[in-house]
Amino acid sequence: MEVIEPAIRVFLGIFFLMIGLQFAARTIGLYDRLGFSHIHYGKSGSATWWHRHIFNLFRAAIVLVCLARIGIDLDSWLGVCPLLYRLPVLLTGVVLLLVSFTLVNYFQAYMHEEWRSGIDQQRGQSHLLTCGPFARSRNPSFMAVMLGQLGFFLALPSVFSLVCLVMGAWVIQRQARQEEVALARQFGDQYQAYQTAVPRWL
Repeated sequence: MEVIEPAIRVFLGIFFLMIGLQFAARTIGLYDRLGFSHIHYGKSGSATWWHRHIFNLFRAAIVLVCLARIGIDLDSWLGVCPLLYRLPVLLTGVVLLLVSFTLVNYFQAYMHEEWRSGIDQQRGQSHLLTCGPFARSRNPSFMAVMLGQLGFFLALPSVFSLVCLVMGAWVIQRQARQEEVALARQFGDQYQAYQTAVPRWL
C-alpha cells in the first residue's frame, strides 16, 4: 500500500489528463480533415446544452483534483472513505478505468464516420448502426463511460467521486434519452423496430 497508493495517485492524474488531450486531439484532427465539428452542444439553454456543460464542469474538476493530489494531500477535503480506501478496492477501480478507456475507444472506432459527441442536427447519421456492439445495447459507449465513472469512485472512494458518479450517470442517462428521440425522428419506423429488438442498456 505504501508504494502502490502513491503510484495510483500519479496514475489518476496522468490518466485523466491524457483522456482530455486525446479527446481534444481527436476532435481537432477530425475538424481539420473533414471541415466540420463532431462536438455538438445543442441550442443554448436546451437540455443537451446543459448536459454538455455539466459534464465538462465535472470532467475539468476531476482532472484538476487528480493532478493536484499527486503533490498535495486533499483527501480530507474530498471526503475520502477510510473503509473503502483499501488496495483491492483501489486496484479494482484502476482496472475498471482501463477497461472503460479501451471500450470507449473501441466503440468510437466501430462507429467510425457515424461518431458524434452530442446530437448533430444538420448531418445526423448516414445510416443506423444495429450490428456489432449495437446489436446488444443501444448505448454501448455511454455504458462504457459509466463503467469508468464507477472505476473512478473505486480508485478514489470519496464524497467527491461519489458526487461525480451520481451526476455523471444522471447526465448520461438523460443524454441517452435525448439522442434516442433524435434518432427516432431521423429514422422513424426503422428506429422503432430497433428499440423493440435491442435494450437501451443491456
